[in-house]
Amino acid sequence: MNIHEIELSAGTIEYADTGGDGPVTVMLHGLLMDATLWDQVISGLPAGHRYLAPTLPLGAHRRAMNPDADLSLPGIARLVTEFLDRLGLQDVTLVGNDTGGALAQLLIANETPRADRAGRADRADRADRADRVGRAVLVSCEAFDNFPPGLTGKTLALAGRLPPWLFRLVMSQMRVRPLRRLPIAFGWLTKRGDAATARWIQPVLTTPAIRRDTVRMLRAVFADRRVLLGAAERLPAFRRPALIIWAAGDRVMPPEHGRRLAGLLPQAEHAEIDDSYTLIPLDQPAALAGAITEFIRAARAVF
Repeated sequence: MNIHEIELSAGTIEYADTGGDGPVTVMLHGLLMDATLWDQVISGLPAGHRYLAPTLPLGAHRRAMNPDADLSLPGIARLVTEFLDRLGLQDVTLVGNDTGGALAQLLIANETPRADRAGRADRADRADRADRVGRAVLVSCEAFDNFPPGLTGKTLALAGRLPPWLFRLVMSQMRVRPLRRLPIAFGWLTKRGDAATARWIQPVLTTPAIRRDTVRMLRAVFADRRVLLGAAERLPAFRRPALIIWAAGDRVMPPEHGRRLAGLLPQAEHAEIDDSYTLIPLDQPAALAGAITEFIRAARAVF
C-alpha cells in the first residue's frame, strides 16, 4: 500500500491506499490507533479491489490538526465524509472497528437526510449522500450506552481531563509491556497485538502538538455520552447491506450489542469470531478478512 496525504478542513491526514479501479472499501480505526490496524486484514481481501485506510486524528496520528478543528465524534465523522467526498468515493463498503465502528454508525445513521419543517427531505442533500456508502461492516465497536467503553474507555476519558504534560506522564507508563497489558490499557482490547499498541502510543509521547490534539479530542469525544444512542434511533433507515461481526469473547464491547445492532439494521447479517478480543483485525485477521470477503461478494451480487 502507498501512503498519501490529503488536506481537509481540520488539517492534513495520511491515508493508506492500495489503488486500483475495483470496488472500494474504506476502513476506520479506533482511539489511540492508526491505519496499520488493517494491514493484515487488507492482505487477505480480494485482489483487484481498492482499499483505503485513513489515519484519523484519534491520538496516533502524525500530523497535528488545525487549532479550531472539531475533534468531537460527530466532527470526526464529518471529516470522514469530507474524505470520501474529496476523493470522489461512491458506493463504498465502510468498515469500522472499535471507535471506527462508532464513526461508521454516525455516517450510516445520517445517510437518510432529515426532513425539513414541512416534512419533505432535502432533495439536494439526498442526491449528495445517496451513493456514498453502499455497505457497512461494524466490527466489535462502541454502541448504545457503552460510551466510553469498558475500563479502557473510562480510563482514557479520565486521562483526557489532564493537562497535556500530565497526560504524557500517564501515557509514558504504557512503554512498559505489563502495564500496556492491563485491562485499563490495551489488555482487554487485543490478545496478540501488543507490538502494534506499542507503536501507536509513540506520537503522544514524542510530539507535543499531537499530545495537545489528543487531550482535546478525548474531551470532545466523550463530552456527549448519548451520541450513539441518538445514532441507534436512526439506524433502521439504513436499508443497505450490513455485516455486524463481533468477538465472541469481547470484554469491552458487549456481544449483546452486536446482536442488537443487527436487529436494528434491516439488511444486516450477524457473526461472531472466537479467540479474539475487540481488535479482531489484530487477533484474527484471516477470519475477519474471510467474513468481509464473503459479505462483499454476496452484497454486490444482490445489489
